[in-house]
Amino acid sequence: MGKKWIIKDVDPALASALAESLELSLVVATILAGRGISSREEGLSFLSPSLSSMPDPLLMKGIQAAVTRLCHARGKGEKICVYGDYDVDGITGAALLVSFLRRTGFDCGYFIPNRFDDGYGLNQDALKRVIDTGVTLILSVDCGITSVVEAEFCRRHGADLIITDHHSPKESLPDACAVVNPLQPGCNYPFKSLAGVGVAFNLIVALRSRLRADGAFAGGREPDLREWLDLVALGTIADVVPLIGQNRIYAYYGLRLLGDSARVGVGALKRVAGVNGSVNCGQVGFRLAPRLNAAGRMECAVPGVELLLGDDPQRAAAIAEELDAANAERQAIERSMLQEAISMVEAAGNYPDCRSIVLASGSWHQGVVGIVASRMVERYHRPTILIALDQDGNGKGSGRSIPGFHLLQALKACADNLERFGGHQFAAGISLKADKLESFSVAFESVSACMLSEDQLVPAMTVDALLAPEDVTVGLIDDLKRLEPFGAGNPEPTFMMRGVKVLDRRVVGDGHLKLRLASGGMTFGAIAFRQAECATDGLIDVAFFPELNVWNNVTSVQLRIKEFRAAEG
Repeated sequence: MGKKWIIKDVDPALASALAESLELSLVVATILAGRGISSREEGLSFLSPSLSSMPDPLLMKGIQAAVTRLCHARGKGEKICVYGDYDVDGITGAALLVSFLRRTGFDCGYFIPNRFDDGYGLNQDALKRVIDTGVTLILSVDCGITSVVEAEFCRRHGADLIITDHHSPKESLPDACAVVNPLQPGCNYPFKSLAGVGVAFNLIVALRSRLRADGAFAGGREPDLREWLDLVALGTIADVVPLIGQNRIYAYYGLRLLGDSARVGVGALKRVAGVNGSVNCGQVGFRLAPRLNAAGRMECAVPGVELLLGDDPQRAAAIAEELDAANAERQAIERSMLQEAISMVEAAGNYPDCRSIVLASGSWHQGVVGIVASRMVERYHRPTILIALDQDGNGKGSGRSIPGFHLLQALKACADNLERFGGHQFAAGISLKADKLESFSVAFESVSACMLSEDQLVPAMTVDALLAPEDVTVGLIDDLKRLEPFGAGNPEPTFMMRGVKVLDRRVVGDGHLKLRLASGGMTFGAIAFRQAECATDGLIDVAFFPELNVWNNVTSVQLRIKEFRAAEG
């Protein structure tokens, strides 16, 4: 589907002032201005993230009560269980909490639900199994904010529950010992976009302060919380929360730790993923996170937590190989499901008139529907929900959205057709009976038609700045590194060059275009991944990101083409 190219309208005076005050190139200053930076102070905060600038965790509602209950458990030697989730956010959050609590004298184990047996979030049968082992305090991470019934279940069975979560709460909060979530009503914590592992990190910051005040570290064994930032970065980046504010700080410092590979499990994971040395957000999102996710998608996520907690290199290597194999299996299933889903859309014949896509199949893998839904959104730019049906007439699905469409709000409007649902603006999960599938599909399409305008149905690409050929230099590439890490909320910049001539094109690799371009008396090498079928006749406009290409020990500037089109204007 062709995209709209939207060039950001940036105040040139503001960009010029930022360039001067921050001693930046005008191009980089223009990007900052386009991303809401309007003063020297904001620019310095963005360019030089500081751990000391993070908000006081005690501003987070419920955290004092959580810390008090945890310290009481430590003093009494109570058995604690961290109850996580099976995605990377939940896995890293569980590993962080368990590692810190064990380091500081708590009796702590963990439980990660099985996607297929236990389902998402707190589950009464699973909670009963945990409580039956002698656990008197359950600490959730990345789940629990909607678990009103489950909180009451814990109370009836003699266990206290502390909930830490980042998902949107419903009207009623669980009656737990403490609820820690920046999105809950009355919470004064200023940053609302934390991942689950980010909420958990705030808890251990507050807990360490209390333990210090209580004299727990009198022997000089106070833990350095920076040691856990690699886990925070992994979960934060994998959960695709915006890398701004506090999340940017986590990613900035955590990626450095991931590069050092000090954690045995991280080193093993990097080896099987083919990641060497320093780590960027793309490598987390496309190499490390999918492997941590794979076990939870295919069967059980416990190996992921075990990998991150372990210190035996041989055991870590074996688990990493296991995760790598599970990821390869997941990829094969994903390809098959995607082709089936595409065929179903094409056979139905209602695209592009439809405003949503709801598909179901008895042959689909429940753990992979979310990934395939994301691929369908990329292809069709429609809110998409894919549902795996079982033999008993039950369906479990996963949805993904597009900009401007709040998926969770849409599901609330269709709640009469659903057994359970939860999530946020861009991703959600549902459970429903198969006999409700048709009525849900109709209701979701109706809601989507009301919420989406024609303009929103066309994907858009934002261009950060127009560049002249002479602007594209090695110096610019070096300057752009100051804006890293790139990710959700701080995407890699996209530049545009108008009226470029293609001097040479050839297909390389698996459908990639290798180009030689000319503009303004200058020539550039370029690569356009998976765009071999695109025409390049006549003059073209290119949307790109500049990078360095090393070939035969010669370094040159190369344009990585994101999109191109026939030249306009």
